[in-house]
Amino acid sequence: MSFCVEPVGFVHTARAAPEDDHWGGQTAEITLANGLTAEALTGLDAFSHVEVLFVFDQVPASKIVTGARHPRNNVAWPSVGIFAQRGKNRPNRIGSTICRVLAVEGTTLRVAELDAIDGTPVIDIKPVLQEFLPRQATMQPAWATELMANYWSGTP
Repeated sequence: MSFCVEPVGFVHTARAAPEDDHWGGQTAEITLANGLTAEALTGLDAFSHVEVLFVFDQVPASKIVTGARHPRNNVAWPSVGIFAQRGKNRPNRIGSTICRVLAVEGTTLRVAELDAIDGTPVIDIKPVLQEFLPRQATMQPAWATELMANYWSGTP
């Protein structure tokens, strides 16, 4: 079974290269795709955050990982399955980030800290509702905390 998903918008940001860290302070605009009107964003400015789903469209098929690997190829971290990490080399190349809403202007949504590069196709935008956030404390292994240490820091 396969699905055809069309972009609902595209990312516009100063960041052009897919880097692993230093996404803090980044701002981006998501401009809706042709055929979608400003009405699609109506009411979104009443929310503090949105979840943006996007496609890692610059990852070549030859780089897709379906099994286990060391995150960021760091052998100090355990080899874990692709679904136990958030790497861009996923089977369907779908990324997801919760971003702060800065503004809604016509067919453009401005957000903070979207870790997607310029030109990235957006496949969905969802408001973040408290009721969809974890209902219990979250947990993660130590290697994941180490991996994320500089992810949201400012420039290197």
